Amino acid sequence: MKEIGEKLKETRESMGISIEEAAEDLKLKPSQLENIEAGNRDAFDDIFYLKYFIRDYSKYLGLDHEEMVEEFNEFVFDYTSKISLEDIRKASKKSEKSASKQSKKIVSPYTVEENDKKSIPMVLVVVLVLLIVCLLAYGIYAFFFNDDDASTTNGINSKKEISYVLVGR
Repeated sequence: MKEIGEKLKETRESMGISIEEAAEDLKLKPSQLENIEAGNRDAFDDIFYLKYFIRDYSKYLGLDHEEMVEEFNEFVFDYTSKISLEDIRKASKKSEKSASKQSKKIVSPYTVEENDKKSIPMVLVVVLVLLIVCLLAYGIYAFFFNDDDASTTNGINSKKEISYVLVGR
């Protein structure tokens, strides 16, 4: 990693570009570029971001960015292959303990949890809307299709008159 940083620093200095200017152009902090040039991998939380910073910095300086990324990948491989199994087990146990303290439930960003509290009011809203639609439909039907003339049969206008006609009184 140190060799990568030295190569980047030498190229930048030979071009007469200041750290601040390069950081501004790359939209990075000057301290990030200083750490890259110093080969300080531990200053970065995520090694994947470091890889992309090196790639972008190499492109910016006109270096072969693919070669620099490949060199970085070799460094990462060498670095991770030197980690002992015991250290890996310890780190695994630590992460398991901290994960169990935080939450026993595994949550994925792609998992959609249904909230039961929202489902009951939604059912009520649907039922109320259907009820209102039915009442409106009945009201419209009654208004437009209520035929006042249909209740008069042969000049008879009420139930009382119908009973008189049928009974004969």
